Amino acid sequence: MANVLVTTTEDMPGYRVEKVLGPVVGVAACTKSPYAQGLKSTKDGRSVAPEQRRNLLEHCRLDAVDQMMEHAWRMGANAVVAMRFDHRGVSDSWNEICAYGTAVWIESV
Repeated sequence: MANVLVTTTEDMPGYRVEKVLGPVVGVAACTKSPYAQGLKSTKDGRSVAPEQRRNLLEHCRLDAVDQMMEHAWRMGANAVVAMRFDHRGVSDSWNEICAYGTAVWIESV
């Protein structure tokens, strides 16, 4: 996949939106089970290094963003504006992390 620029703002400084292609979304499923995520202890999280927990959560979000960028690329976009995150519990075992925004074609000004 070629580079797709992503921003949380409505526009991109130095670029002009030439075409709006539509909404794009990327979804990552993350288990609520620390054991399934590779953590060795769930005892109040004390046995698990804080950076390990953060890395697992960050990986889930980045996976959703990567999927969103791929969706945008398949639509013919070279950028996504107004990117946001959302999440929800899908079941007792799984969370859904969603990255979404608007796929656009931009040109340098």
